[in-house]
Amino acid sequence: MSVQEAIPAQEPIPVQEVRSGAAGAKKFPGWDSRQYNYFEPKGRRATHYEDMTLDVQPDPERYLLQNWILSFGDGVPTYSKDWTRLKSSDWHKFRAPDQEWERTHYQRQSTIVGMIQNVVENARRAGAPKRFDQAWVKVLQDHVGAFKHAEYGLGTALMHAQRYGYTQMVNNAILTNSSYKLRFAQDLTLYLAEIGMDIGMFDADAGKKHWLEDPIWQGCREAVEHIRGASDYLEQYFAINVVFEPLIGELFRSGFVMQTAAAHNDFSTPTVVSAAEADYERNLANTVELFALLAQDPTQGLHNRAIMQEWFSWHCTLIVKAALQLQPIWSHPRVKVAQFTDAFAQAKNRVEAICREIGIDIMVPNISGPARDADVAPAAE
Repeated sequence: MSVQEAIPAQEPIPVQEVRSGAAGAKKFPGWDSRQYNYFEPKGRRATHYEDMTLDVQPDPERYLLQNWILSFGDGVPTYSKDWTRLKSSDWHKFRAPDQEWERTHYQRQSTIVGMIQNVVENARRAGAPKRFDQAWVKVLQDHVGAFKHAEYGLGTALMHAQRYGYTQMVNNAILTNSSYKLRFAQDLTLYLAEIGMDIGMFDADAGKKHWLEDPIWQGCREAVEHIRGASDYLEQYFAINVVFEPLIGELFRSGFVMQTAAAHNDFSTPTVVSAAEADYERNLANTVELFALLAQDPTQGLHNRAIMQEWFSWHCTLIVKAALQLQPIWSHPRVKVAQFTDAFAQAKNRVEAICREIGIDIMVPNISGPARDADVAPAAE
């Protein structure tokens, strides 16, 4: 036996990593590159959206070696994965399909506001509001005026929800959703005030009274308040975009206002409302992307699908009841262009298609008359 064979091989001494918050302390792959390549882009190259959004929010699991710098008085960290019942093997994997970040968001919002201003000015110049059918004016005053409160309520719920997202990518999608909702509530408020001045004898406060007191709107109000009261931020995001928006939002906007207005000499209101429909398409794409990712998670997918189905069952009961209570509005216009049953059937198919895309099995109940109080699930603890 040779001398070399007689000496046992020594294992290399592991180098202990120095934990430090100092700039440059961590040398990760590509640390000396002049390109922002510390994250894995979704495509071949990082987009401007990814550069401006990914890892903006710190995470101890990604480069924040000294753990959370700040925490609440009870020891809860700045951000926590426990703020939602859903779980993910990688919260940083989500990318919003609309790829919206600060600059593009403000540009789009500004474009929409300018478009609505042009609509109001052109309608006023042509004297269009004075030619609106009087029965339709009553609908605009009472019910479109009430609906703006639903939009505002959902916008404030999303404003609360966005604070709790574990990554900036999730927060951005929820925050822009909130901004669209609040802008549209403002759009309706300003629009109704403007045309009200042209029409004359238009009660700008009637919408609030109907929202608070009219039985037609109390189910919708209850559904919004339950969403606002949810303690899980992703439950709020799910309930709004997967359940409420198609069954009430689109039902009222597309299934009623946009179909009925023109028959009553109103060609400006559909233009204003169409902005909200475009907003929802963008918000829905983001929502489906996030929840499909969670539903198909390799380790947590089964758990997540069960939670989503539980959320759907609870909120759908309230929201279907609310949608059925809106049915009398379809009989208020003088010209009956749209049918509630057709609009609800389309909304039902829309919800089921959204859930199939996410990857959960649900079924929206068919119309069988207004839901009884006994059919409504008890309030969450």
